[in-house]
Amino acid sequence: MSQLDVDFLKAFSQALNDHDIDAVMSMMTDDCEFHAIAGPDLMGKTFKGQDEVRQGLEGAWKNAPDAQWVDGEHYVIGDHGFSETTYKGTTTDGVRSEARMIDAFTFRDGKIAVKNAFRKNRPPLNQGA
Repeated sequence: MSQLDVDFLKAFSQALNDHDIDAVMSMMTDDCEFHAIAGPDLMGKTFKGQDEVRQGLEGAWKNAPDAQWVDGEHYVIGDHGFSETTYKGTTTDGVRSEARMIDAFTFRDGKIAVKNAFRKNRPPLNQGA
């Protein structure tokens, strides 16, 4: 098993910001899981496997075409890591969000097996505008 490092998480973050789904998916295991920030279950909406995770991420980018995760701080501790970032994005219906968040990762075989996202529940920046 290859040990992942902070540079790997920086590259993953850049691929997310570039909305480069092929690069993102190449860094995730075949049986990867993505737990979104919201959803009906305890872990939010869960996407399992390459196809579902791809669809989940592409759906998020489609909903907020300008989505970016900036001011990143990345950490790796053995088979786990996390990235603290500021999410910035505007949905297609004009709702602007900006909030601090964290992605908690589980690594396996030199790739991301689990991406578990958490974000502060902050009101839209343009609420009432």
